Parts: sequence; C-alpha cells; structure tokens
Amino acid sequence: MYIAIEGVIGVGKTTLARLLKDNFKAEILLEIFEENPFLSDFYEDRARYAFQTQIFFLLSRYHQQRKGVREALRTNPWLISDYTFDKDSLFAAVNLEGDELEMYYRVHEALGEKITRPDLIVYLKADTAVLMQRIAMRDRPYERQMEVNYIATLNETYENHFANYSTGNVLTINTNQLDFVRNKEDLDWVEQRIRQTLKMAPFQENLPIDL
Repeated sequence: MYIAIEGVIGVGKTTLARLLKDNFKAEILLEIFEENPFLSDFYEDRARYAFQTQIFFLLSRYHQQRKGVREALRTNPWLISDYTFDKDSLFAAVNLEGDELEMYYRVHEALGEKITRPDLIVYLKADTAVLMQRIAMRDRPYERQMEVNYIATLNETYENHFANYSTGNVLTINTNQLDFVRNKEDLDWVEQRIRQTLKMAPFQENLPIDL
C-alpha cells in the first residue's frame, strides 16, 4: 500500500509522514530538496531562476520516485512518501509561463508514464496565514524571504487541483486546528481517517473531530 502525503509548503507533510511510519510499519520516502543548487537563488529572484529550479526538481523527483518507490515496495508492502510526482507540475504552473511551461509539461508527461502512482493521497490543507506561521516557525534560511502572495497562489493551485482530481483516491484533511507533534489525539485522528478511507481495521466509524 503506497500512501503519499501532499500539500503546500509548511503544511506538515514530512512531519506527518515520519510520525505515521511506525504506526503503519511502513518504509518512508522523503523528498530531497536541499540538494537543488538553484533553490536559494529562486526565492530571491523567482522569475530568473524558475526554469532551472523546476527542471532540476523534476529530474530529481523522477529519479527518486522511479527507483525509490519500487525498491521500497519490494521489501515492504507499506510505503509512505511526503510528496507525489505530480507536485512538481503544480509548482511549474505557478512559476513558469509561455514556452518554458510548455516544454516543462512535455518532459513531465513523458517521465510521468514511468512513475508508480499512490494508492492513496492524503491532501493536507491549511489557510495561507497558518502556512506562513508554520514556515516562520521552522525558520529555514532559504524560506525567510517567502512572500505571502506566493504561498497564497500555491494554495489556490493545490485547492483547484484536488477539487478536480479524478485519477486516484484522495483524503482531504484540514490541518488549521491540528498539531500532530504536540497532540497525540490529532495524530491518532488522522491515522483513523486514513484507515477508514482504506477500509482497514481498526478504525472508528464515528470520528471524534469534524473538520
């Protein structure tokens, strides 16, 4: 069973993936983003470095997903990842335009045919103000100049994408009031939602939180 966790920057994807790993006795596949040599420059001048940044991410995510997903599922029936291959195209739609975007889509489509798709996508959502607070709290150096309008645009792009998603199983969770790290009840509730969606035991038919 391959579960991928998705959502905008700062929503808590990696944190949740790590916390759920032991609960599902799963392998974990985390996105490698620190190795992108254009990332810091991109946040300082998005227009100038967008294409280089997106192409690097696209190829990096392709190689990691094609190899990592297959190897993980070969040794363990459970895998949890903190991103999907489609994530990259959502960022490209925001950061690229014209011929660069068209070229990007052609490469993405060709590579995407070789990628294993998740059995379930857990889409974590949050208001833009909440995302900005979480980004500030984790204080990554290259994110300190993050613009609220950029996060708002990404948020809208993700919302539109999953509102019209029809090629897989998606569980949407609003995280505005959730704290997976400090409140075990929140983590347990998310786990129950996943088990319920996958029709796995044990899960509660009547969930304690209504978001």
